[in-house]
Amino acid sequence: MGIPVLTYHSAYVSGDDYERNDHVAFYHDLRLVHRLGLRVVSLDVMVERIRAGVSDLSGCVAFTMDDGTNFDYYDLPHPAWGTQRSMLNIMKDFVAEFGIGAQPGLHATSFVIASPDARDELDRTCLIGRDWYTDEWWVEAIASGLMGIANHSWDHNHSSLETVAQRNQEKGTFLNIDSYTDADAQIRRASDFLAARTGNRASPLFAYPFGDVSDYLARSYLPDHVAEHGLRAAFATRESSTRHHDSIWALPRLVCRDDWRSMDELAAILAAMQARS
Repeated sequence: MGIPVLTYHSAYVSGDDYERNDHVAFYHDLRLVHRLGLRVVSLDVMVERIRAGVSDLSGCVAFTMDDGTNFDYYDLPHPAWGTQRSMLNIMKDFVAEFGIGAQPGLHATSFVIASPDARDELDRTCLIGRDWYTDEWWVEAIASGLMGIANHSWDHNHSSLETVAQRNQEKGTFLNIDSYTDADAQIRRASDFLAARTGNRASPLFAYPFGDVSDYLARSYLPDHVAEHGLRAAFATRESSTRHHDSIWALPRLVCRDDWRSMDELAAILAAMQARS
C-alpha cells in the first residue's frame, strides 16, 4: 500500500505565505496531516517496513528536508522576511500544542550535503554568506528524537560550485554520476563523513540531488556495493506514493511547490493516495 513522503527545502524563503515559504507550508501541512487522521512515521521506520515486505502502509506520512541548511535546526533571521522558525522547532511547537501522544512517531529526516568545502561555498553563492550551512547541529538534531540526518551526497554536483567530485566537471544533474569512481566519491564518501560526524548515528538513507536517478546508481552501484556505502534505501522525487514493490533504490517523494502549492492541493493528493491504498 502507499505511503506519501513529503519533502521541503528550508532555505526556500521568498515571502511569508504558504506558497513562498517552506517553513509556513510545513507548519500548516503538519497540522493538516494530523486533522486528516494520518500518522507521521520516520523515514527509517517506513524503509524497514518496506524491506520487510509489509504491504499495508496506508494512513502514514513521512517528512523529509533537503540540502541540510541551518534553517532545518536553528531559528534564523532572514534579511527580508524576519526570523524563521526552524523545521525542528516547528515540530517541537506541535508537540507543545497537541502533546506527544498526538503524533508519537513525529519525525523528519534532513538530507544533508556532506562536504564542508561545498557547504561553505554554497553558503556564499546560494545563501547570503552568514555561515548557515554548518554541521555542528547534526548530533543535537538526532538527539532530539525528532530529526534524522541522512546522505544527500558529497557536494550535490551543484552547478554553483567551482569544483565537484564528478570526473568531467559536468554539473547540475546526478545523471552524470554514472561510474564507480564518481558514485563512490559522491555517495560512499558522504556516508563515511556523516558516520564520523554523528558517531555512526546518521540514518542509512540517500536522497538523489535534483531527484535525478541514473540507471547506474539505482541498478548497479547502490544495490551491488551496500557493504561499502552502508545504505538501506534511496529516494528520488516524483508525484507518486512510495510502495513496497518500488525499487528500494529509487523510492519516490513529493516536493512542496513542485507537486502541491496549497493545503487544498496536498489534501487532494493525500486523499487520492489513501483511495488507491
